[in-house]
Amino acid sequence: MPDSVADLGEFGLIDAVTSRYPQGAGVVLGPGDDAAVITAPDGRMVVTTDMLVEGRHFRRDWSRAYDVGRKAAAQNLSDIAAMGARPTAITVGLAAPKDLDSAWALELADGLRDECELVGASVIGGDTVSADAVVLAVSAFGDLEGREPVRRTGARPGDMLAVCGRLGWAEAGLQVLSRGFTSPRVLVEAHRRPEIPYGAGPEAAALGATAMCDVSDGLLADAGHIAESSNVRIDVTSAALEITAPMREVGAALGADPLRWVLTGGDDNALLATFRPGVELPDHWRVIGSVTEGAGVEVDGESYEGTAGHAHFA
Repeated sequence: MPDSVADLGEFGLIDAVTSRYPQGAGVVLGPGDDAAVITAPDGRMVVTTDMLVEGRHFRRDWSRAYDVGRKAAAQNLSDIAAMGARPTAITVGLAAPKDLDSAWALELADGLRDECELVGASVIGGDTVSADAVVLAVSAFGDLEGREPVRRTGARPGDMLAVCGRLGWAEAGLQVLSRGFTSPRVLVEAHRRPEIPYGAGPEAAALGATAMCDVSDGLLADAGHIAESSNVRIDVTSAALEITAPMREVGAALGADPLRWVLTGGDDNALLATFRPGVELPDHWRVIGSVTEGAGVEVDGESYEGTAGHAHFA
């Protein structure tokens, strides 16, 4: 095995994924040429790009390379699901120090591949360059399968606000790691890599979701994106939010309110959607609030005191 990522060559990381594992459905031409070719069955393609920067979004002493790969893929695949689409493929750009251990890079590739396999997507290409720190830029592609995309603009007064997935787990795990601990393990693992309810995106679209996004910056921050785009007010009901026993235990140990992690913590990538009243939702969707006339986001009918979530340039 080559000693460093530089020894893998310009396309070595991508080759490590694609040469050993078959490409999924929808890939006409994989890596090896100047560009890949994928199908767009209904004539449209959903596309998104996200970045992870070492020291900002992950630390190599906190997370294995495999976890970083899973997280990098998940953050993009969840954006595809949040549009009501089915993820089909990703491309990967990796910037890394020349002396980065090749084993770390290959483990990263395994994480990217395994997260994609959860949804039947493929790694179809990418690039590697030298840099002082590890930076990952992932682009994901998705198929609407004949459905209309679910945007942030469709919420209307009277709609229900519902969530599918975990909230506050990743933030609780970050608080644990930041204080030098590694347990409760379930929370630490939630920070290292999210568990995305991918199928809930197309499901919500089929149920007539009026607006949707994934919760990457925090529940209140991302609910605010829907509120602003739809010109409505969203009221979150705190009693409807789930606060797990591990979060309560960590909150008590740290003297912190776990409700704040649920309201403002990011990186869980749950799906947040609005639905017309009367829509019968599956049990894995939890109604946590309502849409009214007005602007902004409230908690239990009042303005929230404090930061609503992550702001990249704050």
